[in-house]
Amino acid sequence: METPYPKPISPSKTRIGWIGIGVMGAAMASHLLSAGYSLTVYARTPSKASSLQSQGAHLTNSPQELARQCDVVFTMVGNPQDVRQIVLETNGILSALNPGAVIVDHTSSSPSLAQEIYDSARKKGCWSIDAPVSGGDIGAREGKLAIFAGGDSSVVKWLKPLFGLMGRVTYMGEAGCGQSCKIGNQIMVGANLMGLSEGFVFAGKTGLDLKKYMEAVRGGGAGSMAMEIFGERMIERDFKPGGFVEYMVKDLGLGVDVVKEDEDGKVVVLPGAALCKQWFSAMVANGDGKLGTQGLITVVERINGGR
Repeated sequence: METPYPKPISPSKTRIGWIGIGVMGAAMASHLLSAGYSLTVYARTPSKASSLQSQGAHLTNSPQELARQCDVVFTMVGNPQDVRQIVLETNGILSALNPGAVIVDHTSSSPSLAQEIYDSARKKGCWSIDAPVSGGDIGAREGKLAIFAGGDSSVVKWLKPLFGLMGRVTYMGEAGCGQSCKIGNQIMVGANLMGLSEGFVFAGKTGLDLKKYMEAVRGGGAGSMAMEIFGERMIERDFKPGGFVEYMVKDLGLGVDVVKEDEDGKVVVLPGAALCKQWFSAMVANGDGKLGTQGLITVVERINGGR
Protein backbone atom coordinates (compact mmCIF):
# COMPACT_ATOMS: atom_id res chain seq x y z
CA MET A 1 0.00 0.00 0.00
CA GLU A 2 1.23 3.52 -0.70
CA THR A 3 -0.23 7.01 -0.96
CA PRO A 4 2.29 9.53 -2.35
CA TYR A 5 1.01 13.06 -2.83
CA PRO A 6 -1.72 13.80 -3.90
CA LYS A 7 -3.41 10.49 -3.07
CA PRO A 8 -5.50 10.90 0.11
CA ILE A 9 -3.72 10.12 3.37
CA SER A 10 -5.05 7.04 5.16
CA PRO A 11 -3.91 5.15 8.29
CA SER A 12 -4.29 1.87 6.43
CA LYS A 13 -2.29 2.92 3.36
CA THR A 14 0.04 5.86 4.03
CA ARG A 15 3.57 4.81 4.95
CA ILE A 16 5.27 7.20 7.36
CA GLY A 17 8.93 7.50 8.31
CA TRP A 18 10.40 9.37 11.28
CA ILE A 19 13.98 10.46 11.94
CA GLY A 20 14.78 12.15 15.26
CA ILE A 21 13.24 10.65 18.39
CA GLY A 22 14.48 12.92 21.15
CA VAL A 23 12.38 14.68 23.79
CA MET A 24 10.01 16.18 21.23
CA GLY A 25 10.25 13.79 18.29
CA ALA A 26 9.36 10.60 20.17
CA ALA A 27 6.20 12.16 21.63
CA MET A 28 5.12 13.51 18.24
CA ALA A 29 5.73 10.19 16.50
CA SER A 30 3.76 8.32 19.16
CA HIS A 31 0.59 10.23 18.19
CA LEU A 32 0.86 8.85 14.65
CA LEU A 33 1.15 5.31 15.99
CA SER A 34 -1.81 5.84 18.31
CA ALA A 35 -3.88 6.92 15.29
CA GLY A 36 -3.12 3.63 13.53
CA TYR A 37 -0.47 4.72 11.04
CA SER A 38 2.39 2.46 10.01
CA LEU A 39 5.61 4.09 11.24
CA THR A 40 9.19 3.30 10.31
CA VAL A 41 11.91 4.87 12.46
CA TYR A 42 15.61 5.50 12.01
CA ALA A 43 17.72 6.21 15.10
CA ARG A 44 21.48 6.67 15.37
CA THR A 45 21.16 4.98 18.76
CA PRO A 46 18.68 2.13 18.11
CA SER A 47 17.96 1.57 21.81
CA LYS A 48 16.23 4.96 21.92
CA ALA A 49 13.54 3.55 19.63
CA SER A 50 12.46 0.84 22.07
CA SER A 51 9.45 2.78 23.38
CA LEU A 52 8.12 3.46 19.88
CA GLN A 53 8.83 -0.12 18.86
CA SER A 54 6.69 -1.31 21.77
CA GLN A 55 3.86 0.71 20.20
CA GLY A 56 4.36 -0.96 16.83
CA ALA A 57 7.02 1.12 15.07
CA HIS A 58 9.51 -0.60 12.76
CA LEU A 59 13.23 0.18 13.05
CA THR A 60 15.34 0.57 9.92
CA ASN A 61 19.11 0.71 9.41
CA SER A 62 19.57 3.94 7.45
CA PRO A 63 17.82 7.11 6.25
CA GLN A 64 18.02 5.74 2.69
CA GLU A 65 16.28 2.49 3.61
CA LEU A 66 13.59 4.45 5.44
CA ALA A 67 13.04 6.79 2.50
CA ARG A 68 12.52 3.92 0.04
CA GLN A 69 9.66 2.57 2.17
CA CYS A 70 7.76 5.78 2.95
CA ASP A 71 5.32 8.27 1.44
CA VAL A 72 5.95 10.93 4.11
CA VAL A 73 9.23 11.32 6.00
CA PHE A 74 9.35 13.49 9.12
CA THR A 75 12.64 14.80 10.49
CA MET A 76 13.13 16.32 13.95
CA VAL A 77 16.87 16.57 14.54
CA GLY A 78 19.25 18.94 16.30
CA ASN A 79 20.52 21.61 13.95
CA PRO A 80 20.82 22.65 10.29
CA GLN A 81 24.01 20.61 9.81
CA ASP A 82 22.14 17.46 10.84
CA VAL A 83 19.29 18.31 8.48
CA ARG A 84 21.69 18.82 5.57
CA GLN A 85 23.44 15.53 6.26
CA ILE A 86 20.29 13.47 6.66
CA VAL A 87 18.40 14.98 3.73
CA LEU A 88 20.82 16.23 1.08
CA GLU A 89 24.09 14.30 1.33
CA THR A 90 24.94 11.25 -0.79
CA ASN A 91 23.32 8.71 1.52
CA GLY A 92 20.51 10.99 2.61
CA ILE A 93 16.74 10.82 2.31
CA LEU A 94 16.48 12.51 -1.08
CA SER A 95 18.82 10.00 -2.69
CA ALA A 96 16.23 7.24 -2.20
CA LEU A 97 12.88 9.02 -1.96
CA ASN A 98 10.20 7.91 -4.43
CA PRO A 99 8.43 10.42 -6.74
CA GLY A 100 5.49 12.08 -5.01
CA ALA A 101 6.89 11.49 -1.53
CA VAL A 102 7.02 14.38 0.95
CA ILE A 103 9.69 15.43 3.44
CA VAL A 104 8.45 17.33 6.51
CA ASP A 105 11.24 18.93 8.53
CA HIS A 106 10.19 19.83 12.08
CA THR A 107 13.72 20.87 13.03
CA SER A 108 14.26 24.54 13.92
CA SER A 109 16.61 25.31 11.06
CA SER A 110 17.68 27.86 8.47
CA PRO A 111 15.19 29.42 6.02
CA SER A 112 17.78 29.25 3.22
CA LEU A 113 18.38 25.53 3.87
CA ALA A 114 14.63 24.92 3.76
CA GLN A 115 14.50 26.58 0.34
CA GLU A 116 17.48 24.51 -0.85
CA ILE A 117 15.80 21.28 0.26
CA TYR A 118 12.55 22.31 -1.41
CA ASP A 119 14.33 23.03 -4.71
CA SER A 120 16.23 19.72 -4.56
CA ALA A 121 13.07 17.78 -3.77
CA ARG A 122 11.15 19.30 -6.69
CA LYS A 123 13.95 18.31 -9.09
CA LYS A 124 13.30 14.70 -8.05
CA GLY A 125 9.53 14.96 -8.35
CA CYS A 126 9.17 15.08 -4.57
CA TRP A 127 7.99 17.73 -2.10
CA SER A 128 9.36 19.37 1.01
CA ILE A 129 7.66 21.28 3.82
CA ASP A 130 9.53 23.15 6.55
CA ALA A 131 7.36 22.87 9.64
CA PRO A 132 9.15 23.79 12.89
CA VAL A 133 7.07 23.66 16.04
CA SER A 134 6.56 25.48 19.33
CA GLY A 135 5.06 24.25 22.58
CA GLY A 136 7.86 22.27 24.19
CA ASP A 137 7.67 18.77 25.60
CA ILE A 138 4.23 19.40 27.11
CA GLY A 139 2.78 20.48 23.77
CA ALA A 140 4.38 17.47 22.09
CA ARG A 141 2.96 15.01 24.61
CA GLU A 142 -0.51 16.54 24.56
CA GLY A 143 -0.68 16.99 20.78
CA LYS A 144 -1.03 20.76 21.16
CA LEU A 145 1.99 22.08 19.30
CA ALA A 146 1.92 25.20 17.17
CA ILE A 147 3.22 24.14 13.73
CA PHE A 148 4.57 26.76 11.28
CA ALA A 149 4.52 25.45 7.72
CA GLY A 150 6.35 26.71 4.64
CA GLY A 151 6.24 25.30 1.11
CA ASP A 152 3.43 24.47 -1.27
CA SER A 153 0.04 25.29 0.27
CA SER A 154 -1.70 22.30 -1.33
CA VAL A 155 0.84 19.91 0.18
CA VAL A 156 0.39 21.48 3.62
CA LYS A 157 -3.37 21.01 3.24
CA TRP A 158 -2.80 17.39 2.18
CA LEU A 159 -0.73 16.80 5.34
CA LYS A 160 -3.35 18.19 7.73
CA PRO A 161 -4.60 14.75 8.87
CA LEU A 162 -1.08 14.12 10.19
CA PHE A 163 -0.40 17.61 11.50
CA GLY A 164 -3.74 17.55 13.32
CA LEU A 165 -2.54 14.66 15.48
CA MET A 166 0.39 16.74 16.73
CA GLY A 167 -1.13 20.20 17.03
CA ARG A 168 -2.41 23.12 14.99
CA VAL A 169 -0.73 23.99 11.70
CA THR A 170 -0.59 27.48 10.21
CA TYR A 171 0.50 27.93 6.60
CA MET A 172 3.06 30.75 6.53
CA GLY A 173 4.02 30.94 2.84
CA GLU A 174 6.69 29.64 0.49
CA ALA A 175 9.58 27.37 1.46
CA GLY A 176 11.57 28.85 4.35
CA CYS A 177 8.65 30.86 5.78
CA GLY A 178 7.98 28.23 8.42
CA GLN A 179 11.56 28.56 9.62
CA SER A 180 11.38 32.37 9.60
CA CYS A 181 8.24 32.16 11.74
CA LYS A 182 10.00 29.86 14.22
CA ILE A 183 12.95 32.24 14.54
CA GLY A 184 10.53 35.07 15.34
CA ASN A 185 8.76 32.80 17.82
CA GLN A 186 12.03 32.06 19.61
CA ILE A 187 12.89 35.76 19.83
CA MET A 188 9.58 36.31 21.63
CA VAL A 189 9.95 33.24 23.85
CA GLY A 190 13.48 34.27 24.80
CA ALA A 191 12.32 37.76 25.78
CA ASN A 192 9.55 36.21 27.91
CA LEU A 193 12.04 33.92 29.65
CA MET A 194 14.30 36.87 30.42
CA GLY A 195 11.38 38.72 32.01
CA LEU A 196 10.27 35.66 33.99
CA SER A 197 13.81 35.11 35.26
CA GLU A 198 14.30 38.68 36.44
CA GLY A 199 10.79 38.90 37.88
CA PHE A 200 11.20 35.75 39.97
CA VAL A 201 14.67 36.71 41.20
CA PHE A 202 13.43 40.20 42.15
CA ALA A 203 10.39 38.76 43.95
CA GLY A 204 12.55 36.28 45.81
CA LYS A 205 15.02 38.96 46.91
CA THR A 206 12.18 41.05 48.34
CA GLY A 207 10.93 38.12 50.39
CA LEU A 208 7.80 37.28 48.42
CA ASP A 209 6.49 33.74 48.26
CA LEU A 210 7.14 32.87 44.61
CA LYS A 211 4.07 30.67 44.15
CA LYS A 212 1.80 33.39 45.54
CA TYR A 213 3.64 35.94 43.41
CA MET A 214 3.03 33.97 40.21
CA GLU A 215 -0.60 33.35 41.08
CA ALA A 216 -1.08 37.08 41.68
CA VAL A 217 0.44 38.30 38.43
CA ARG A 218 -0.52 35.54 35.98
CA GLY A 219 -4.00 36.98 35.47
CA GLY A 220 -2.70 40.47 34.66
CA GLY A 221 -0.45 41.96 32.02
CA ALA A 222 2.52 39.85 33.16
CA GLY A 223 0.71 36.61 32.35
CA SER A 224 1.88 34.68 29.30
CA MET A 225 2.01 31.24 27.75
CA ALA A 226 5.71 31.20 28.71
CA MET A 227 4.72 31.69 32.35
CA GLU A 228 2.18 28.86 32.11
CA ILE A 229 4.73 26.49 30.60
CA PHE A 230 7.87 27.50 32.50
CA GLY A 231 6.89 29.47 35.61
CA GLU A 232 6.26 26.61 38.00
CA ARG A 233 9.30 24.76 36.69
CA MET A 234 11.46 27.78 37.48
CA ILE A 235 10.05 28.02 41.00
CA GLU A 236 10.52 24.29 41.60
CA ARG A 237 13.98 24.42 39.98
CA ASP A 238 12.92 21.74 37.54
CA PHE A 239 15.31 22.29 34.66
CA LYS A 240 14.64 19.07 32.77
CA PRO A 241 14.64 19.92 29.06
CA GLY A 242 11.61 20.36 26.90
CA GLY A 243 14.00 22.23 24.61
CA PHE A 244 17.75 22.39 25.18
CA VAL A 245 19.51 25.66 26.03
CA GLU A 246 22.11 24.94 23.33
CA TYR A 247 19.32 24.78 20.73
CA MET A 248 18.00 28.15 21.88
CA VAL A 249 21.45 29.63 21.22
CA LYS A 250 21.25 28.16 17.73
CA ASP A 251 17.71 29.46 17.13
CA LEU A 252 18.48 33.00 18.30
CA GLY A 253 21.66 32.96 16.25
CA LEU A 254 19.62 32.27 13.13
CA GLY A 255 17.92 35.63 13.73
CA VAL A 256 20.76 37.70 15.12
CA ASP A 257 23.37 36.40 12.66
CA VAL A 258 21.11 36.14 9.58
CA VAL A 259 23.31 38.66 7.71
CA LYS A 260 25.82 35.86 7.21
CA GLU A 261 23.57 34.11 4.70
CA ASP A 262 21.66 37.02 3.12
CA GLU A 263 23.00 37.93 -0.28
CA ASP A 264 21.99 41.59 -0.01
CA GLY A 265 23.78 41.99 3.32
CA LYS A 266 20.69 43.36 5.07
CA VAL A 267 20.17 42.46 8.71
CA VAL A 268 17.44 43.27 11.21
CA VAL A 269 18.96 44.89 14.31
CA LEU A 270 17.67 42.95 17.33
CA PRO A 271 19.39 44.21 20.51
CA GLY A 272 17.07 42.29 22.84
CA ALA A 273 17.56 39.01 20.97
CA ALA A 274 21.32 39.58 20.94
CA LEU A 275 21.33 40.07 24.72
CA CYS A 276 19.12 37.00 25.16
CA LYS A 277 21.52 34.94 23.06
CA GLN A 278 24.36 36.11 25.33
CA TRP A 279 22.47 34.92 28.42
CA PHE A 280 21.84 31.49 26.96
CA SER A 281 25.42 31.33 25.68
CA ALA A 282 26.57 31.99 29.25
CA MET A 283 24.63 28.93 30.34
CA VAL A 284 26.40 26.84 27.71
CA ALA A 285 29.75 28.22 28.90
CA ASN A 286 28.81 27.21 32.46
CA GLY A 287 28.18 23.64 31.28
CA ASP A 288 24.39 23.97 31.31
CA GLY A 289 23.71 23.62 27.60
CA LYS A 290 21.65 20.44 28.10
CA LEU A 291 19.30 22.04 30.61
CA GLY A 292 15.82 23.23 29.65
CA THR A 293 15.43 26.84 28.61
CA GLN A 294 13.67 27.64 31.91
CA GLY A 295 17.13 27.31 33.47
CA LEU A 296 17.80 30.85 32.23
CA ILE A 297 16.89 32.02 35.74
CA THR A 298 20.25 30.67 36.93
CA VAL A 299 22.02 33.39 34.93
CA VAL A 300 20.20 36.14 36.82
CA GLU A 301 20.80 34.31 40.11
CA ARG A 302 24.53 34.15 39.45
CA ILE A 303 24.67 37.86 38.58
CA ASN A 304 23.02 38.55 41.94
CA GLY A 305 25.36 36.32 43.92
CA GLY A 306 22.94 33.42 44.11
CA ARG A 307 23.28 29.74 43.24
